[in-house]
Amino acid sequence: MQVKQLKTITSTVQKKKNKRISLIVQSGTLKSFFPNSKINRNKELSLKWRGILKPTPLSQEYLIELIYRRNKGVDIFVKEPKPLLLYKDEKTLPHVYSTEKQKLCLYFPNFKEWDVSQLYVDSLIPWTSEWLMHYEIWLSTGKWLGGGKHPEKEEKDKPNVKE
Repeated sequence: MQVKQLKTITSTVQKKKNKRISLIVQSGTLKSFFPNSKINRNKELSLKWRGILKPTPLSQEYLIELIYRRNKGVDIFVKEPKPLLLYKDEKTLPHVYSTEKQKLCLYFPNFKEWDVSQLYVDSLIPWTSEWLMHYEIWLSTGKWLGGGKHPEKEEKDKPNVKE
């Protein structure tokens, strides 16, 4: 195979890799994985998903809200229980953008771990379940074992990812 052909194939794959998955596909996939969830979609501009996650068989159930707004990114919130319990004398939840809003920090945007070419059910939803599991461990031990880079104060109110 010639180098020029290989570059063309690589370029095509990269373009497809970075292509935004339509919100109708995202909502259909979410509904197929979580048939009892609620989805509101405004064309290709925004999507709000509310569904129940239970990270382990011994865990409680959590009502999760995912909000995607085109050009503003995606945010994930724990809606219930509210407020989430805190470990002993702690004043804030670990690894969140906002304790009050219960807005989760699931990835570090500068590392480009998530983008709009990924299905929510293959990325953000499992990451949310993993965050909840680590939250439950933290609630018992006071140690955050979920790893990750914690957002700095000035980054806390920025959207998680932009297109």
